[in-house]
Amino acid sequence: MNLYGLIGYPLSHSFSKRYFAEKFTRERITDSRYDLYELSDIRKVTTLLTQTPNLQGLNVTIPYKQAIIPYLDDLDEASAGRIGAVNTIRVFADGSTKGYNTDYYGFRQSLEEWLDHRGESCANLKALVLGTGGASKAVTAALTDLEAPFQLISRTSSEGILSYEDLTEEIMQEYRLIINTTPLGMHPKVDAAPPIPYQFINHHHFLYDLVYNPLETEFLQKGEKQGAATHGGIKMLQLQAEKAWEIWTMEIDLWNR
Repeated sequence: MNLYGLIGYPLSHSFSKRYFAEKFTRERITDSRYDLYELSDIRKVTTLLTQTPNLQGLNVTIPYKQAIIPYLDDLDEASAGRIGAVNTIRVFADGSTKGYNTDYYGFRQSLEEWLDHRGESCANLKALVLGTGGASKAVTAALTDLEAPFQLISRTSSEGILSYEDLTEEIMQEYRLIINTTPLGMHPKVDAAPPIPYQFINHHHFLYDLVYNPLETEFLQKGEKQGAATHGGIKMLQLQAEKAWEIWTMEIDLWNR
């Protein structure tokens, strides 16, 4: 039995196990299983990797997308190396590991499809990126490639980063695409939302939330009340999961990986 799974802490919010269980049933994949590995300490990943027979690959979620890197043998430079965060690990037959980032792919494709459907283009929008963690790094890499100017927002300001308190009406009107990369609003704390000045949002804004559980977060609900277009994270989850599956199952020359 080929084993795959998800590492993070906590994992009560995750849809990944259900997604892959449904995928395996739908595609009649009978030799694979997907499990959740809740790790309270990233150092426990060493035991998981060395003592789990038939482990083929892992997804990585909060809070370990950056912390996992020192525990890997190699990084895919085109994705994880460039971005500085890993959300997918391939475990090779010799026990070695390589980190990838499929969040970039999932976010970029879902964003482009959504905006195109709305008759808009990334190149015409400036983005506020809420959060500076591992998911944020994939988002900003995608925005850079899409030539969409962006501004990072965090709880405290620093060089190149604004705080939530810095968000004025002028800034909110200038930056019409607002992307939440934080876990605020994620199950079970569904009443939480990034503390942006929602009163300055209107029908010209586009709100994208990477959180997918719940499907419509408090962040998105607040945006909808102000007339903004909104998009949840479930499509990104599906796209990045399928890309991870390709990485886990494609044939790779070990000498050239």
